[in-house]
Amino acid sequence: MSSLRAKIQDVFNEPACEQNRGKDAKARKEGCSKPLTPGAAAGGCAFDGAKIVLQPITDVAHLIHAPLACEGNSWDNRGAASSGPTLWRTSFTTDLTELDVVMGQGERKLFKAIREIKEAYGPPAIFVYPTCVTALIGDDIEAVCKRAAEKFGLPVVPVNAPGFVGSKNLGNKLAGEALLDHVIGTVEPDDAGPYDINILGEFNLSGEFWLVKPLLDRLGIRVRACIPGDARYLDIASAHRARAAMMVCSTALINLARKMEQRWDIPFFEGSFYGVTDTSEALRQISQLLVKKGADPEMLGRTEALIAEEEAIAWKKLAAYRPRLEGKRVLLNTGGVKSWSVVHALMEIGIEIVGTSLKKSTVEDRERVKQMLKDDNHIFEQMAARELYAMLSEHKADIMLSGGRTQFIALKAKTPWLDINQERQHPYAGYDGMVELVRQIDLAIHNPIWSQVREPAPWDCQPAMKDELPRTKSETATVQAFKKFAGTMADDLGEC
Repeated sequence: MSSLRAKIQDVFNEPACEQNRGKDAKARKEGCSKPLTPGAAAGGCAFDGAKIVLQPITDVAHLIHAPLACEGNSWDNRGAASSGPTLWRTSFTTDLTELDVVMGQGERKLFKAIREIKEAYGPPAIFVYPTCVTALIGDDIEAVCKRAAEKFGLPVVPVNAPGFVGSKNLGNKLAGEALLDHVIGTVEPDDAGPYDINILGEFNLSGEFWLVKPLLDRLGIRVRACIPGDARYLDIASAHRARAAMMVCSTALINLARKMEQRWDIPFFEGSFYGVTDTSEALRQISQLLVKKGADPEMLGRTEALIAEEEAIAWKKLAAYRPRLEGKRVLLNTGGVKSWSVVHALMEIGIEIVGTSLKKSTVEDRERVKQMLKDDNHIFEQMAARELYAMLSEHKADIMLSGGRTQFIALKAKTPWLDINQERQHPYAGYDGMVELVRQIDLAIHNPIWSQVREPAPWDCQPAMKDELPRTKSETATVQAFKKFAGTMADDLGEC
């Protein structure tokens, strides 16, 4: 536990974080995450955050050393996609019981589970995750992993991020520390070249990185490792031989990028593949870093030619949507890198941003948003469900872009909604991804269902009644009595 405390303290004192540098010594020790309240939902624990970062490594077996309830359904992990192996989607757990805890059988059961996975699946590596229970009873995960690695001849990586140590974001960073301590730098590639890069903090949600990789391939740039999206263990183990790196989500893995620069002289920058302009800028910065590290300077010219070609195609496709979307108002309830990258992307085609959230955003993210919107009234840290509903029901936005947890607020307000977070079904990165995002917004806003659901219900209005056949006196009296009754009801309910 002492080593874990030291690791957490090291993560809290992050020199690459400008917000952290501006704190005094006492505030720096408290870290960037909000303290957890016992018994309250905290949006995920450290274990959850570590597993989110590492599980998309697709050919690795992920073993949870814990009671069964600590492992959820891993078959659909945040929408990350794989181009090959599916082992990462299989749940492995030691399934500790009360008897195992009381009798001290945890470490023995863990060793047995590692052996069974090795024999049944033969993965290139096994990642072991302790949770609150196994950390509290004192199971020595690192000793068991070291012994198993020697016995079975494969890497067994301890990921020390039990849930009680902090928030999900802290778990993200502890996962990066596990890669630094046990994986990166353990394999020397025989094909290292001057055009190798790493992409950090890219999860390949809905396969969207596959829209960007062909652009890099056309420039002759090889992605040595994409961490963690669609990654392979050996690629990450040899990631220390890349020449440059791009950081996509700094709130998750800024510590990994900084320490790789310190240890292996791999310069990095933070960029975005959302939107036409940001995608072009990311390609430029990658090329410039590679040229500084020894790549042929003619690469800069090829990059500009590619950008000009792709931008022309993208803007031509987007021009068809501009008349239908220009002036439309969007409420963006997300966070992190999307708080500014998606804002920029939408503003490029004339969409008005009436609000964007800044939760999980860094200081740099916040500054970018302020420069783009130039109005602090459109920026909020976090908006309560009641406030979101009021804003949408008053028709202050034409559509809301958010995660799945707030979709029902939009539906209750009879407002179009589009998933922009990890559960999304469509890729939005790169030039083609930007076109797809705009297409989905257009489909959502102009879907005819919204005009129908906003109409009064049939029982809220009383249509006029017409006599079609001659009636007897008694029938006429009955009809007149019913008309009188219906008219009274219509007055009470309101006319349509």
